[in-house]
Amino acid sequence: MVDLNPTPPKVYPLKIPVVFEDDYLAIINKPAGISVSGNQYKTVVNTLAHNLKGSNQKDALNWPLPVHRLDNPTSGLLIIAKTLTARIRLGELFEQKKIQKRYHAIVIGKTPLVGDIHDKIGGKFAHSSFQTLQTVPSLKNTYLSLLELKPHTGRTHQLRIHCSNMNTPILGDKIYGIKGLILKHKGLFLSAVAVNFQHPITHMDLDISIPTPQKFLTRLENESRRYNNYKKK
Repeated sequence: MVDLNPTPPKVYPLKIPVVFEDDYLAIINKPAGISVSGNQYKTVVNTLAHNLKGSNQKDALNWPLPVHRLDNPTSGLLIIAKTLTARIRLGELFEQKKIQKRYHAIVIGKTPLVGDIHDKIGGKFAHSSFQTLQTVPSLKNTYLSLLELKPHTGRTHQLRIHCSNMNTPILGDKIYGIKGLILKHKGLFLSAVAVNFQHPITHMDLDISIPTPQKFLTRLENESRRYNNYKKK
């Protein structure tokens, strides 16, 4: 066993969906509203021993560790290393931009069918692309659009900032949203729905995806229905 941290995490027994798992790594579906790590009890790191099987490899980590981050309010796929070699090689794949990620988001406004955003973030080059999957009318927001987003660089809050810079902020974004249009108590409508990369140990192509969260689809249906009902009056 490889001891990267002398203090074992206190297990937080929250059940989290495991989408893929072998002896080297796992991919989980992180719920919104939970931090990946940090100086608190209710973190993803503290749930992993409750949800994942131990590795039988010689370089097994004492406990599984995430190899990247998702914001606290963002849900979706998170890659977890179970061995030291997997952790190192996954880190290299991220640095080499060989791990592709796709997100779904609901944004406020009507967006083009496809587009690219190249706005710098913190003075550094940042590139995201998007495709509009659906647009519905909204009484409060005029329109809501469901986007598939691809970050081609990995800046902090990149997708949230880029959507805001287009004047179509992600619904529920308390940091980058438009004052007066921030949906309260419903969370952030951003989810990592797909990852694609070559397994760092077995070299198998992994193309893992999950459906658009039902919460997103329900919001679009409700907005469209309210708009249509109002127009009928």
